[in-house]
Amino acid sequence: MGMMAKMRSLTPIFIIGTGAFFALFMIVSNSDIMTIFGARSNNVGSINGKEISYQDFNKAVDTERQNQKAQTGKDISDDNMDQFRDQVWDALVTQTLLQQEIQKMGITVSDQEIRDVILSDNPPQFLKQNFVDSTGKFNKQLYMRAIYDPRNSKPLLQAEDYIRQNLLNQKLQSMLLASISIGEPEVKREFINQNTKIDAQYALIGIDQIPDSTIKVTDEDLKNYYNNNLDKFQIKAQRKLKYVLFKNVASAEDSATVKSNLESILTETKTDTTSFKTLVNTYSSTPYSKDTLAVNAFPAEAIDKFDNAKPGSIIGPIASQEGYVLYHYLGSVESNQPMVRASHILINQFGSDQQNYDEAMKVYNELKAGANFAKVASQVSRDPGSAARGGDLGWFGKGQMVPEFDKAAFSGKVGEIQKPIKTNFGYHIIEVTGKTNKKYIVERLVNTIEPSVSTKDDNLNSAKDFSYLANKDGFEKEAQLMNYRALETPAFTKDAYGIPGIGSNKNIMNFAFDKSLNTISDPFKTQEGYVVVKISGEIKEGVKSLDQVKAMVKALVIREKKFAIALNEAESIKNKIGGDLTKVSSIDPKVTVNETGTYTPNTPAPSISFEYNFIDQSKTLKLNTVSNPVKGSHGYFLIKVLQRTPFDSTAFANQESTIRQNLLQAKRNIFLSEWIAALKKNAKIVDNRQLYFQ
Repeated sequence: MGMMAKMRSLTPIFIIGTGAFFALFMIVSNSDIMTIFGARSNNVGSINGKEISYQDFNKAVDTERQNQKAQTGKDISDDNMDQFRDQVWDALVTQTLLQQEIQKMGITVSDQEIRDVILSDNPPQFLKQNFVDSTGKFNKQLYMRAIYDPRNSKPLLQAEDYIRQNLLNQKLQSMLLASISIGEPEVKREFINQNTKIDAQYALIGIDQIPDSTIKVTDEDLKNYYNNNLDKFQIKAQRKLKYVLFKNVASAEDSATVKSNLESILTETKTDTTSFKTLVNTYSSTPYSKDTLAVNAFPAEAIDKFDNAKPGSIIGPIASQEGYVLYHYLGSVESNQPMVRASHILINQFGSDQQNYDEAMKVYNELKAGANFAKVASQVSRDPGSAARGGDLGWFGKGQMVPEFDKAAFSGKVGEIQKPIKTNFGYHIIEVTGKTNKKYIVERLVNTIEPSVSTKDDNLNSAKDFSYLANKDGFEKEAQLMNYRALETPAFTKDAYGIPGIGSNKNIMNFAFDKSLNTISDPFKTQEGYVVVKISGEIKEGVKSLDQVKAMVKALVIREKKFAIALNEAESIKNKIGGDLTKVSSIDPKVTVNETGTYTPNTPAPSISFEYNFIDQSKTLKLNTVSNPVKGSHGYFLIKVLQRTPFDSTAFANQESTIRQNLLQAKRNIFLSEWIAALKKNAKIVDNRQLYFQ
């Protein structure tokens, strides 16, 4: 490859390889260009006064969309675009805040620093990767000639911009993390947690053994606990929503269009010599495959046609769970796994087994006298799924049904109505409608049935009409008049991950907390379709009154008093056993002595789980002595450590550096994550994207 081609080929690599922050930084740093050229100044939001225009945000979304497509080979679907825009917005907010912090701290990068990176013996991977031979050797001479070639000035400028931003971020990170260190006590503690093996014996004086009825609680107790623990009874601001969901569901017309398209393809195959595989690669919603499948993998209509077709025939379009399918039928093979198709009528609606049996025999006799099985099944069967299909259960293999049903179906003759058989579900009247041991070899061209643009538009218009009429005549009244199902969410807070029943949607969340009670929204777009909401409930931030939480406070006071009783009992037992933990049960038969088995502090024994006080005590407690009472989550422990690995100074010296680095990296990651979260929390962020994207 020529040097110019090599250098130019770097351009997409810059975009693909550097991630969201570089692309967004380029947009953020050049956002004033739009104003210079007189573009519209309408904004989707602002970050600490830094306005983000509609054009800039769209450019960021398009850039990142292309990045993802280049990396994964898949485009972002329309249904996922809202979530994708949220991700881009979050990345844009983060990088803008970082850039603002860089400016506040006066962090700069000189041209010489950038040149030093580019001209170093080991330049960044994204720059040198096209100058590495098959043995992995970097051709520095060829690389340098490309760098100094004036024809490569444009991609080189892009590289410089990226390196500059990367160095700025590195300097910011270095400043933030300069004070973070890991001391030897932390390293030693982690070494002990990883390497120390402990065996312990313990007795738990549990609060669960103390009946509530023995605990006396006064009003003064309740008041004192409530006043001393007000933080436990804080109420966050919450909202409830009533909503009507307009799902985007394919219409009959959408289905007919898909079927018609496949019929056109089928017609073409009669005169076109194109292979079926090529047709699949061109038109199918699913990748090409050649499969040998059992009968239950196909719609019943397909099996009927396979059995009357010659190998090489193209059959369809046939409706399936995937959509409409054209099958290239290549033949069949014998299988050692027989399959049965059967219909049944289930009788279990009466209070007694005898009544159910009598009714089943009555129905059986009607069928033997000539009654239509499918009609009777739809009228009397207690299996609603199959009843809707005239009792048809489709094809199934051995072991897929309960044993009694399985035996009757596989031993029965095709077309014969069997006498009622009993299972745990009731009495079944079975008619075997087919048997086979064939498998079918096919290629498939699948077209899924999706709601069309016009169907989605119609759905949106229905949502808009409802919103308009609900604002005019009332939400509940209009939902009832139009036979729409109005649902209500439980109360939720603004920091909730999503809205129950609706899902994660920042626009709806903002609406719920920005608007007043009983406000009805315009339609919001969701992954399922469109939703119109009404703010139906409002809980303001504050503290619950004692009357509201009296039952909870009482339970907490009782628990506190039980702990006090358990502590007294644990101290009394400890004083009486004289260091012999096995004597505990003789003093209090309700208390048993258990052993943990071998465990490490990082992976405690199942019997004690993560009882942190227990684990901490067991790391330092003198061997074969009984501890003072140690508070756990369900009472007080008396602990006796039987064995503990001694501290190995040689192993510690060997592992110290690795442990220190791991702890340091973890600590830095946590610090940066918390620092960025605080930066966002304290920033003035205006998000008006809902005005532009619906």
